[in-house]
Amino acid sequence: MVVAPDSLWQYLTELFEHEYDHAVVYADAEQTVLHEGPIRLLATGWVELPSGRLLSPSAVHHVDTE
Repeated sequence: MVVAPDSLWQYLTELFEHEYDHAVVYADAEQTVLHEGPIRLLATGWVELPSGRLLSPSAVHHVDTE
């Protein structure tokens, strides 16, 4: 069986990407809020905001999804 690399990448991306309707993205341990609302957490660790803006994994300390 032969699998095209593009379809494999798309399948793996879908496994590791998550969308949250309500999340809080923090910049540091002191709880500085970068964003509150819907987000898409990409497989690469980047956080995509509804505006299309991306937050780097190095800029995000943690994300609360509850």
